[in-house]
Amino acid sequence: MTTDSLNNPLICDPTEGVCGVPENNDTVKIKSEKSDKPVKIVYFTDPICSSCWGIEPQLRKLKLEYGNDIEIDYRMGGLLPDWSYNSGGISKPSDVAHHWDEVSLHYEMPIDGDVWLEDPLDSSYPPSIAFKAAQIQSKEKAVLLMREMREMLFLNKKNIAKWEHIATAAERVGLDVTQLKTDFEGSGKILFDEDLKLAKENGVRGFPSIFFMNDSGNKEMIYGTKPYPFYETAVLKMFPNAKKKEYSKNWESLFEKYPSLTAKEFAELSGLNKIESEKKLDDLFVKGKLKKLTTKNGSLWTVKVIEE
Repeated sequence: MTTDSLNNPLICDPTEGVCGVPENNDTVKIKSEKSDKPVKIVYFTDPICSSCWGIEPQLRKLKLEYGNDIEIDYRMGGLLPDWSYNSGGISKPSDVAHHWDEVSLHYEMPIDGDVWLEDPLDSSYPPSIAFKAAQIQSKEKAVLLMREMREMLFLNKKNIAKWEHIATAAERVGLDVTQLKTDFEGSGKILFDEDLKLAKENGVRGFPSIFFMNDSGNKEMIYGTKPYPFYETAVLKMFPNAKKKEYSKNWESLFEKYPSLTAKEFAELSGLNKIESEKKLDDLFVKGKLKKLTTKNGSLWTVKVIEE
């Protein structure tokens, strides 16, 4: 990381593929708890982490190919507590805008930094607590909530620290919003504090930080956003007998699994290059098969719901 990155959570280093400040810590204290799957993955992330948005294509592919052998435990790391610091060239929200635009180009994932000019977040804690509150209802829907909140933030420029946007995202993914609000103000905060403690104990100060573990106590850590083979290799190292699952790469099947996809994600999952992916997705949009949300730094295609 550069000197400017020191002590500054919102400067993300695209070269290293990480947001935050790394801390060397060879003593991993995460316990390899029993899992139904041979490989347990503990993923420290944050709803507003642009590098974590950059890793979505790889993680989605990993789930498709090795979902039978892996279990992902999502943990919140607390990227932006507040704006009480002043360092590294970013001392106020508007400083983040141009930086996010640059990160978007590097990861080839759509990120519109103008949210920091139009309706800036004062902290990443509210959406993090909302995620933990959602896990109480459903771990699967919590992951969907995270995705929905990130799309709101990175593409729609919505301040997901505000409850109104969290509630909208929760309703879209089928969560009980009233229950979520109760847990958001109670148990969710306790679970979030537990995640922060676990992150601190393991020297996690940058995201994504991903720990791969097996029942034998073996561990492998991948720090930052890396190409897909890094994650596949880690799974095979923990469980050499893991079987790569063949999945259908046609667009209908991919959108059935993931109702929203960027061109980079579609490329990763389909095997096409990014230019071919954009052409394919645009053709489907023109034919009325998909909806398209265009931002200044890329697009998102979603399944077009047929109205009765």
